[in-house]
Amino acid sequence: MKLPPLRSLPVFEAVARLNSFSLAAEELAVSQSAVSHQIKLLETYLGEKLFWRSGRTLTLTDEGRQYLDGVGSALLQIERVSEQLLGHEESRLRLSVFSSFAVRWLAPRLPDLQRLHPQLELSLEMSSENPTLSDRVADCFITIKPASAAFSYDLLYTERLFPVCSQDYWQRIRRELGLDEVNADPDSVSLTPEMVAQFPLLSTHSIYDKQGGDWEAWYQEAGLKLPASSRLLHSSHMLLSLEAARFHQGIALTNDYMLSTRKDSGDFVRLPCHSVMTGDKFYFAWKTSRRREKGIQLLRRWLVDEAIHSGLRNKDEAT
Repeated sequence: MKLPPLRSLPVFEAVARLNSFSLAAEELAVSQSAVSHQIKLLETYLGEKLFWRSGRTLTLTDEGRQYLDGVGSALLQIERVSEQLLGHEESRLRLSVFSSFAVRWLAPRLPDLQRLHPQLELSLEMSSENPTLSDRVADCFITIKPASAAFSYDLLYTERLFPVCSQDYWQRIRRELGLDEVNADPDSVSLTPEMVAQFPLLSTHSIYDKQGGDWEAWYQEAGLKLPASSRLLHSSHMLLSLEAARFHQGIALTNDYMLSTRKDSGDFVRLPCHSVMTGDKFYFAWKTSRRREKGIQLLRRWLVDEAIHSGLRNKDEAT
């Protein structure tokens, strides 16, 4: 078996992770010259430059990034397996998750997770975009793109969008549409898309990667075009649109997890209208090679159970 200088590997990982020779030396409790020596040994063995150095700036080369993906994963796996054999495996996990899903659905449930599994230490890595599936980013993920064959996936939610507004704004809608003679319960009336278009529409352009794309899709679902006279108020994030709706700015399109069993869900009224499927499916993803790790399996089962219990996923829904 032909192996590289093994002492150099954790040094390389530390330098790449911290983006600094001096910080890596401090973490490893060695001198900076010792760190430089180990990196030079590794580069000589590989015949490749792993870092570009320009003054105080340090960046990985393309070869360095490729090498880090393999080395970082291998070192983490060695650490996990060793902990298992020593009998004191710690269930510390980093979960990469969309910020809206984390804030509106996951965070309120974390006390229950801690109560049920106190041995599980979970840290959240919030992202505004779909995360890169890599051990460098996190140990497990909530993703809408199950693209990597090296990962396993469990379905949590199939996304749909529906219109909501604040309680006060619902009363305004009723007055302006002349619905005061009808019971105040939203279920007792029905709003047409033409009625909805008479009010400001709060749009989240990141959902369809274009301004107004969410409302265009909603009208298209009804066989209509978004009226040219519509007053669109744009936000970059669904959280912002929902907050604007909370403070009576208009009607927002949101999804189930944004309102799922939150204490403030009663601030909103789901309008008696149709919904539209976005085509996005939310999955819990973990590296298949780490399937035997107790912490990942505990978190996986808990997330799926919570998704079913909160109504995000049907019990018999296929992954």
